[in-house]
Amino acid sequence: MVAFKLAYRNLLGAGLRTWLNVSVLSLAFVLIVFYNGMIDGWNRQSRNDTQDWEIGQGQYWHPDYDKYDVYTINEAHQPIDEQAQQEIDGGHLVPQLLQQATIYPQGRMQSILLRGIPPEQTLLKLPTDALNGDDDEAKVIIGKRMAKATKLQVGDQVLLRWRDRHGTFDARQVVVAQVFNCDVAEADQGQLYIDYQVMQQMMDFDNEATLLVSGSEVAGLAGWSFKSADFLLKDLDDLINSERISGRIIQLVLLMIALLAIFDTQILSIFRRKKEIGTYIALGLTRKQVVGIFTIEGGVHSILAALLGAAYGIPLFVWINTIGINFGSADMGITIAERVYPYYSWQLVLGSVLIVLVTSTIVSFIPARKIAYMSPTDALKGK
Repeated sequence: MVAFKLAYRNLLGAGLRTWLNVSVLSLAFVLIVFYNGMIDGWNRQSRNDTQDWEIGQGQYWHPDYDKYDVYTINEAHQPIDEQAQQEIDGGHLVPQLLQQATIYPQGRMQSILLRGIPPEQTLLKLPTDALNGDDDEAKVIIGKRMAKATKLQVGDQVLLRWRDRHGTFDARQVVVAQVFNCDVAEADQGQLYIDYQVMQQMMDFDNEATLLVSGSEVAGLAGWSFKSADFLLKDLDDLINSERISGRIIQLVLLMIALLAIFDTQILSIFRRKKEIGTYIALGLTRKQVVGIFTIEGGVHSILAALLGAAYGIPLFVWINTIGINFGSADMGITIAERVYPYYSWQLVLGSVLIVLVTSTIVSFIPARKIAYMSPTDALKGK
């Protein structure tokens, strides 16, 4: 306790020099928490949006289906058996039939992925109820990115061409029933959603699907390959992790700048306070205790920095969480909301405080080691 009291009084006695160091260290601390909170918020929102709009809690794929291989799409479909149909009727599964097709908006040709999905499904947030309508009029829904790329609006008609199971090309006019706002690029770009039963008739299929979106894993669903949510979100996780790595480099630079200021301050402090060091030793303090005082002074910098950072950081974080971080339209081909709301977990805050505390203490100890080799008489003389 004596060491803590002496360290605290010495820091207050240093005046402006102490608060300059504390201010720089608190800024580094706040920026570290803010950046990691923004990445965590982006990760949480993106995972939730992807599950709500596209993958659910997992998907059952046709064994030959590979979403990264376009040559597998047209042939990767199979009839839905009785067990799967029971789960579909119970609302636990949503079948989707995927086929390559072409549309001709304003006379231009554009390749798309045609997705047949039941209008009555409620597992995904897709507004599939808009697909209900007259049998003579085929309705489709598209996302905002797709609408921007094709310059299509609600009520527009567009020519759709496809190839059925016999290899015969066919075409018909479809009507855009709704344009939905979705932050998941893979559920939007190049995607055209149509009534599942209408697509069965177009392709001359009999209740066949490419994949089944699941609200929960169904045990013993034979003939389908289950893909968990973690597997389907791997690309997003890899992107988030790469952003974390690049962010850590910036955080390391900020932290090094703040720690360098503490290191220089300790060097100067030991040089100017040699008589004080000699007095401590003359009064009976051991060299280790004197080294501890100077080391604790550096550690207290981080404690004061955490308190100062909390004083202006907490109101700032609360305000940002209220309005979010605006990324604009975010048409970058990745899953990211127009407004990202940072997420600050206790693990993040306490971990950041611990990192700053440990590193500042170590940086303070390095120059303080010199005290152990000083002669008390020379120190009292100021040498």
